[in-house]
Amino acid sequence: MSDDIRAAVDKARSVGVEQFVHVGCTRVSQPHAVRLAAEHSEIFAAIGIHPHEASTTDAQALADLERLAGEPKVVAIGETGLDYHYNLSAPEQQRSSLAAHVELARRLEMPLVLHIREAHDEALTIVRDAGPRPDAPGMVHCFTAGPAEAEAWLSLGFHLSFSGISTFPKAEEIREAVRLTPDDRILLETDAPYLAPVPMRGTVNQPGNVAFTCQRLAEVRGVDPHTLATQAAQNTRALLAMPEPAQA
Repeated sequence: MSDDIRAAVDKARSVGVEQFVHVGCTRVSQPHAVRLAAEHSEIFAAIGIHPHEASTTDAQALADLERLAGEPKVVAIGETGLDYHYNLSAPEQQRSSLAAHVELARRLEMPLVLHIREAHDEALTIVRDAGPRPDAPGMVHCFTAGPAEAEAWLSLGFHLSFSGISTFPKAEEIREAVRLTPDDRILLETDAPYLAPVPMRGTVNQPGNVAFTCQRLAEVRGVDPHTLATQAAQNTRALLAMPEPAQA
């Protein structure tokens, strides 16, 4: 583990974060995520091909992804999805890659991690048609839409994961989605190194900053932050089939 990662993990532990999911969502970063998880008991891996990289999704990439997914500490397929804000891969390539990930996750009986930006209706259709696993199919990571989209994904069985963007002053629609998400379907994340929450905006995001997001969203939901943190952690472990953290 590099000094930078070790420092970030230690800082997060100091505010109560006990486990971490490192996402490898390019063909280069997937093996790194798997290796990091294998070497450190508190770290797990999710692997997939990000919609920005969808042009690289071919038969070999999917075969490599399936092979790596068999490693013991790989807990999810993704992130995958649609991102029509940047369109760094063509929309048709993104659609094909997403469908292939959904089918692979179902066959492997693993949850999906979805990245959806400016494409919720189309993503819902693709995911529904491709057929995710029926029970706890996965999460919409870094959820940035409103209550209507939240209801649609919840009705399909997905969890919703909220990042620092949900603390931004203009993010009231996201907070409406936070309010309606059931207790057993809400997740918290950082999306580090991006989207540092208020009051850390403008800095490089770190895992420990999830505490600020938890504090703000606990206010939104009218609960104690410890209650929300405990619930979100339990939900994460249940969805991703992660063990309870080792006691220090």
